[in-house]
Amino acid sequence: MEQQKIIDTIQMISEEKLDIRTITMGISLLDCITGDTRATAERIYEKIMHKAAHLVQVADEIETEYGIPIVNKRISITPVAMLAGADPHPDFRLIARRLDDAAKALGVDFIGGYSATVQSGITPAEENLMRSMPEALSMTDRVCGSVNIGSTKAGMNMDAVKIMGQVIKDLSATGATNAMKLVVFCNAVEDNPFMAGAFWGVSEGDTAINTGVSGPGVVQRALAQVPEADFAQVCETIKQTAFKVSRMGQFVGKIAAERLHVPFNIVDLSLAPTPAPGDSVAEILETMGLGSVGAPGTTAAVALLNDAVKKGGIMAAERVGGLSGAFIPVSEDGRMIEAAAAGQITVEKLEAMTAVCSVGLDMVAIPGDTPASSVSGMIADEAAIGMINAKTTAVRLIAVPGSQVGDMVEFGGIFGRAPVMAVNSASSAQFIARGGHIPAPIHSFKN
Repeated sequence: MEQQKIIDTIQMISEEKLDIRTITMGISLLDCITGDTRATAERIYEKIMHKAAHLVQVADEIETEYGIPIVNKRISITPVAMLAGADPHPDFRLIARRLDDAAKALGVDFIGGYSATVQSGITPAEENLMRSMPEALSMTDRVCGSVNIGSTKAGMNMDAVKIMGQVIKDLSATGATNAMKLVVFCNAVEDNPFMAGAFWGVSEGDTAINTGVSGPGVVQRALAQVPEADFAQVCETIKQTAFKVSRMGQFVGKIAAERLHVPFNIVDLSLAPTPAPGDSVAEILETMGLGSVGAPGTTAAVALLNDAVKKGGIMAAERVGGLSGAFIPVSEDGRMIEAAAAGQITVEKLEAMTAVCSVGLDMVAIPGDTPASSVSGMIADEAAIGMINAKTTAVRLIAVPGSQVGDMVEFGGIFGRAPVMAVNSASSAQFIARGGHIPAPIHSFKN
């Protein structure tokens, strides 16, 4: 039995694209606050360099010893907007530069947490950080940012929605790859190890390790073995497969935490695809029987997949957290790219799918002349889905300068490429200009 489990794991790694997508060290920086942004930035750099000094080395050792691919090594930190509020004139770019310096010195792929949480209101420091994002994220290579603009408990901050529509436009104008580093959330979670939205929430400890596991190919291969199965058996097959994948994530995470002398926190079991053949969430849906992702029935298939992944993962690991479920980024999924280019997936269909998956409109390229108010409207639509359904939703849009619908944008590597997708041309300007706050839904008061 044990020998068969080893054989199964080796097969999943070698043939089915199973990997540890990320080992992410969360680091609290609350003890770095000084009241002077420049001094705070230096203390931040020093703490990160100390806490994560051996992160990459340990990950590489585990990868070599056990033959388990670890694709990314990352760091998530306390939302930066919280770290300079005591400075009456904070220059958050100073912190962004030092974060980038630390990431490069340590050899980590990304550092997330150039972030603000403004679902209830915006402090002067938070607004300063939000407006600094186009410059800060374009002048750094490995810094990622996010803004949480709504929640089921707090409702939706439409002033923040308006600001972020313009921020996405301005950041996209500096280069499409820069816009990949910014996510706008509703119901953001504090232990998410996946970029670009990772940050280390204030309710978390000083330092811990989270792992993010990904195995779309493993799930697709398992479903291909039961082509005539009914949906009950389909769900069971996904759950059993997710169980195996989550076990591996916990195994790697615990070893890493032990060697780094920090606590192990959570496994995030998320089916995060890449453009590589056989590593696609869209292929899972098509293996269920859809002629193409986007066909009638796609939203139901995503709902089934997401729920079964969570059920399997939560039984396998001591603590499952983060986003855990199925991601549907357009540019990072080979079959999704093809479906979008062929017109089988539209922004509206993606929005429907995000009502039942783990994220939102992710890595969606739109024409560069899309008005900022329309971008804000897309943010608001996604946030409404999250707010009403008490789930995390997110928007990662790239308004590609000079592009038109149907153009193909190359991002490179695991970020793939994306066709520029059409956005409804009717104006949202008057709606977005109202500002203020959309109240929380009534079920938020059930406690």
